[in-house]
Amino acid sequence: MKTVYITRRETFNAAHKLYNENWSEEKNEEVFGKCANANWHGHNFSIWVTVKGIPHPDTGFVMNLKDLSEIIKQYVVEPLDHRNLNLDVPFLKGILPSTENIAIELWDIMAGPIQEKGGELAKIKLVETENNFVEYYGGKEPF
Repeated sequence: MKTVYITRRETFNAAHKLYNENWSEEKNEEVFGKCANANWHGHNFSIWVTVKGIPHPDTGFVMNLKDLSEIIKQYVVEPLDHRNLNLDVPFLKGILPSTENIAIELWDIMAGPIQEKGGELAKIKLVETENNFVEYYGGKEPF
């Protein structure tokens, strides 16, 4: 049996502010720069969700990509699109919404529903800008 990796990409737009309430304004500006802007800032995010598994003999699918798309839309796009990540998203409450932390939270939310549909979540790639992205493998080493 051969393991195959499949990936689905979706997009969403959201605003956030990187700001540690335990620090002074000067320290926040030093560490986070423009990302600590009091009036927030936004990104056109892309999320790439990779699932691994052995293709089913009846369908040839690791997982139906339609199901994966629906999971991403339900657990990522609908709750995050056109939202303020600091204020509007219950699962990010009390969490500094860095791209790293967002990826971890999204993993925790999607791993179960993906498994219920026969796949195993292997990687989340969350792209914040064309130059900055995070890859998260569920706390495991990727290779």
